[in-house]
Amino acid sequence: MKEIEVKISKNEINYDEAVIFMESRVKNISNDLSRELLWFLTHNHVFTQGTSAKKDEILNSSIIDVIKSNRGGKTTYHGPGQRIVYFMINLNNKKKDIRKFISIIESSLITFLENYNIEARSFKDRVGIWVIKNNKITFDKEKKIGAIGLRVKKWITYHGMSFNIDPDLKYYNHIYSCGLKEYENTSMEELGIKIDQNEFDQSFEKIFIKKLKTI
Repeated sequence: MKEIEVKISKNEINYDEAVIFMESRVKNISNDLSRELLWFLTHNHVFTQGTSAKKDEILNSSIIDVIKSNRGGKTTYHGPGQRIVYFMINLNNKKKDIRKFISIIESSLITFLENYNIEARSFKDRVGIWVIKNNKITFDKEKKIGAIGLRVKKWITYHGMSFNIDPDLKYYNHIYSCGLKEYENTSMEELGIKIDQNEFDQSFEKIFIKKLKTI
């Protein structure tokens, strides 16, 4: 298996430009012109709506741009303090099982959070990563710290995961995040843990690459 390329963007990346880049890369991967890619980046403030999103998931469309996205999933927020990981991975030479691939992403973030004494899990009925306990403190209701939305073309994945390091969580008050009205979002900062982007990028990359080799 060719080594996966890792791209790390320090500056904020425009959402539409990121999608154009991913679609071009997926085409090149399909034609064996480029390697698979793991891309770490941050977007400027934007609400995005996936292919199953509904209009009423946006409660206030006037504060930041709303973009219709071709990824799967519903409505979410992207912005400074949140790390995005885009996965351009060719499942033609792995197990052609998108649910299994999503579980690899989920378990990678769950493993990452364990290093900070954060207990998190995934649920079959709502994609994403949910914090259950923090340093032995149990929440009344789990809070979402990572969202996942993918698209697959010719068994090559793109789009990916968002992870809340220290974003302004107030933006989530203006949407039903992932279409869910009764759940809140959290971040490493809210959980009392300070990390920087480099720490997350390096750690998550190692965990994900290791787990990906199992499929």
